[in-house]
Amino acid sequence: MIILINGAFGVGKTSVANELHKHIENSMIYDPEVVGYMLRHIITDDIKKPHEKTDDFQDLILWKQLVVDVAKAIKNEYKKPLIVPMTIYKKDYLHYILTGFREVDINTIHFLLTAKKETIHHRLLNRGEEEGNWCFQQIDKCLEGYQDEIFENKIKTDKLQITEIVNNIMEQIQFPECI
Repeated sequence: MIILINGAFGVGKTSVANELHKHIENSMIYDPEVVGYMLRHIITDDIKKPHEKTDDFQDLILWKQLVVDVAKAIKNEYKKPLIVPMTIYKKDYLHYILTGFREVDINTIHFLLTAKKETIHHRLLNRGEEEGNWCFQQIDKCLEGYQDEIFENKIKTDKLQITEIVNNIMEQIQFPECI
């Protein structure tokens, strides 16, 4: 099983992923940001292709491919459920990754954690982000992108505790004994 926990920066993906990890025996957390950081280190601005010259490592051509390839390698080697917290709001990127994940494991489920802009803003400040930084600049892009129908299984988190979100996900992935 691969559980993709998507949502804007600050919505609670990492907290939910960490709590899910406690409830799903033998699971592993796979954070594709690590792939992005690696690529950012290797593919410097002077060698980027013109369409890759953005402030988002997800725009690097290799990022999507490597996210799927690393998931495949982890699943093949360790044969454990993967919990994947990731902010991805571009529908083409999500389609590529979901298709790839589903080729790796047909039991791939995508959840989108949503919240009002004000809630996300408040959560970012509470986690110590500096107002106006890159995470704040992505909020509107995320909220707009998430209007597309490919962003399925939406969970409104504004008034929910982490445990309530996790229970919701556990019910949907049919792990009721773990709740």
